[in-house]
Amino acid sequence: MSTPQIPIGFFHVELAQVLAEFEGDYEFTLATPDGAPPQIDINGFSLPWHATDRMTEVYASSVAAFSAPDFDIDAYRREHADLVERRERELQLLERHLGWLPITEPLPSTDAEVRAFRPEVVRRVDALAPRPYLSLSELIGRHRDPSEPFSLADFDFIHAPGGHAPMVDFHKNAWLGEVLHTARENGVYISLICHAPIALTSTNLRVNADGAVYTVEDNVFASAEITTVGREGETGMLDQGYVHIPPGPTRLEYFVDEGLREAGFTVTTAPIPTSLILLSGNEIGLVTGNGPQTVDIQAADIRAAVDKT
Repeated sequence: MSTPQIPIGFFHVELAQVLAEFEGDYEFTLATPDGAPPQIDINGFSLPWHATDRMTEVYASSVAAFSAPDFDIDAYRREHADLVERRERELQLLERHLGWLPITEPLPSTDAEVRAFRPEVVRRVDALAPRPYLSLSELIGRHRDPSEPFSLADFDFIHAPGGHAPMVDFHKNAWLGEVLHTARENGVYISLICHAPIALTSTNLRVNADGAVYTVEDNVFASAEITTVGREGETGMLDQGYVHIPPGPTRLEYFVDEGLREAGFTVTTAPIPTSLILLSGNEIGLVTGNGPQTVDIQAADIRAAVDKT
């Protein structure tokens, strides 16, 4: 029996504030595991995800509003005009920096407001020219090539947004492990948000100069305390949120926090999934945040880290 699949992608809200913080004084190198343009999850444009430190309050009231039989999209947008404005700024950042990207279709439980917003996103993103995205193997190949001017040592930071689990191409990916180890060895600050910390399971693997994968015996990343989305928050979203596929239950191949613990990492999650946890200040040069609610303080943390160098 085949297992139904859910189309997922990255949450632009978990990237946009980093673009905003650094667009004035940095050039961005765009990369994905396979070098293909990343898919945007349209559900990441849902207004509650833009509420940052007010997310608990806004999400709770929005869930109630979305389920009301007389839900009025225009009235909801007026009530949250500040979030509508922020979302517009973030969409403009996408237009300036990311190029054309595929966009997921709505899911059965996608909220009515973002479902109504999707045609505008599609129209504007479809008008963009594609931008080049490097694959992880290309990043390493160019870094190792002495004839190339490209070097990861010239990077100040790497930031990876999340999306929804299971983040299959960040999990136990040897090329991603090689990128993260090489970045750390060259003093690059590493920022992972929401589900993206699952990338740390990849640091148990590396790729040698001959392209062979090997296991890291003493993984320096394992000493860091990290945060991500916990099983409780994930299960709540699967049972009641946009990821829920009626009649349910909707379940994943694995939970991100459990996958990290099984890989040997110390993980802290929030009892209230929409509260803020940001963990940094370690000797590794790593910061992790537990969801889109941390993106503003995470961008500020990256700024503070790179300004020290």
